Amino acid sequence: MHVLIATTGVLSPEPAIRFAARLVGDGGRVTVTTVVEVPRSFLNQLRSQTWHPLDESTEGQLLATDEATIARYVDERGTRLTQPVVQGLRAAGLDAEAIFAEGEDPVLAISVLAAKIDADVVVLGATRQLFDQSAWESVSARIMIESGKPVLVLPPERKERQADDREEI
Repeated sequence: MHVLIATTGVLSPEPAIRFAARLVGDGGRVTVTTVVEVPRSFLNQLRSQTWHPLDESTEGQLLATDEATIARYVDERGTRLTQPVVQGLRAAGLDAEAIFAEGEDPVLAISVLAAKIDADVVVLGATRQLFDQSAWESVSARIMIESGKPVLVLPPERKERQADDREEI
């Protein structure tokens, strides 16, 4: 089985790792993804060097092309957002890799990736209360509809839900 875990960096790694381990069993694999939106207007900020790469190998230099600059930004941001999940999966003995997507529509990017890697299931974290009126407009519901893949939505951890519940009161 091939599991695709999509995260924005707020998905708690532990439940995702537990479910992925159960789903993939022996010989399965896990791909972790995040979608990074890079508005083209952001290039002006990148060009102004207010953004600096995480390593110092190119400090003070602009990369050769805008696309290379964007790719570098997507790679660094994607690594930062997916690393906790990927490291946890590998520590649990699972075959895991990260693939980053750049785009304005996370539903489209995740659905395309799910088809491209032939994922059997997509795992996402719930970012809003399920089963309210807006649930069918959620990223999770739209991915289920557009990708045609089963989608497993993990709720926030109990302590996160309790904090959210207190905020709504």
